[in-house]
Amino acid sequence: MQSIQTDRFLKAGIVVLAVAFAYTVYAGIHERIIGPGDASPSFQITADNGRTVSVPNFGGKLLVLNFWASWCGPCAQETPSLSRFAHDYAPRNVVVLGVSVDKNPKAYQAFLQRYRPAFLTARESKLHADFGTFMYPETYFIDTNGKVVQKFVEPVDFSDPKITQLVDSLL
Repeated sequence: MQSIQTDRFLKAGIVVLAVAFAYTVYAGIHERIIGPGDASPSFQITADNGRTVSVPNFGGKLLVLNFWASWCGPCAQETPSLSRFAHDYAPRNVVVLGVSVDKNPKAYQAFLQRYRPAFLTARESKLHADFGTFMYPETYFIDTNGKVVQKFVEPVDFSDPKITQLVDSLL
């Protein structure tokens, strides 16, 4: 009789521990994924050209933060339209910052030489984790108050009228 009761307590204990573990994992992952409506994690990063970009103080401009990697085919595909977008919207107070997660500086430099992005670039290996980014490319639109107003977890054609309408509505 006591053995049956002990088995029930053990089973109940295992279930409680499993539920607690699952919740802890979920909460840990959920807290780290930044999405529209969330405040951007504060950061300060120096781009390759020496310019410092920081959140929440980046000069009252809309920040388009794009995480990419040299080994990512879709990242390479979106770079030309992101470059044209950055060029077209720079006079309208939009800053584009492409942050590479490349660990290999030679691969990073080869990508820059091949695609010649016309926007700020930096190689940094930790910032993406603050946003919960683990797939590339991933792009965040961050308003002048440091709030994420849009997030794309896929390649973006930055010449798409939906994108330009979105940005126009945020300016």
